[in-house]
Amino acid sequence: MEKEDFLKRLAIELKISKNSKYTLRNYLEANNHLLDFCNKVPDQIFEEDIKYYMSEKLADNAATSTIMFLSAIRYAYSNILKRDPTSAIKRPKKEKRIPSVLSKDEVRLLLGSLVNKKSKLMISMIYACGFRVSELASLKVQDLEFENKIGHIKQAKGKKDRVFNIPEFLFDDLKEQAERQKQESQEYLFTSKNGKLTSRNLQKIVKTAVENAGIEKEVHPHTLRHSFATHLLEDGIDIRKIQELLGHADLSTTQIYTHISSEELKKIKSPIDNLMKR
Repeated sequence: MEKEDFLKRLAIELKISKNSKYTLRNYLEANNHLLDFCNKVPDQIFEEDIKYYMSEKLADNAATSTIMFLSAIRYAYSNILKRDPTSAIKRPKKEKRIPSVLSKDEVRLLLGSLVNKKSKLMISMIYACGFRVSELASLKVQDLEFENKIGHIKQAKGKKDRVFNIPEFLFDDLKEQAERQKQESQEYLFTSKNGKLTSRNLQKIVKTAVENAGIEKEVHPHTLRHSFATHLLEDGIDIRKIQELLGHADLSTTQIYTHISSEELKKIKSPIDNLMKR
């Protein structure tokens, strides 16, 4: 089987299985890169070829990149050629990295540095509701129920729907934005000059805001989602409620925020403080 036919069949398998466009892109790229590197047709790819590719191209990458690569290869070969050349390859353990978060004061600085009203509203929504970038970009005018002060995230990561509360602080601005989009016959709540909002649009806005605010941390739009969860935890909100707000399928994913809540750690006194009072 030639490479082009293999990749075409892989795309078909991914689409009928309702995989996301990100999975489709990543799986196709992984298989394409492997075949180009080895300069072989799919039928000639075996365990040794995959290991050699990994040693040359993935040795310095994060464990998650290697795991994703192996998943892409396994999916393709299992579904198309009915064999798994990755079955004997040991998967690396995921690194337990603590995500960077902003303090509440840093969030105020960041939002305060945004001059453009629409940009400020978009970035405020990511923090206020703990959105993923893709969730904000996919939010439609009809997804907001202003009379009930709620909104709906449709088919987010993991094909999950969830409800969010419309923040009181942003209520009027959001209603005004929704009305403007309706008048312009726009389907999405936020759009760019070129049409649908992209992650690149939001990344540029956040990068500029961080520079203007003088924040020295490395900050991305997703940092605001991490900050949302951490600040809720610091305010005493039950972690299972935070799990629902974030749309996490597994509580263990949410529990990472218990390791980064510095305000909670500050409340813990050393036992010597009580001991020496006696």
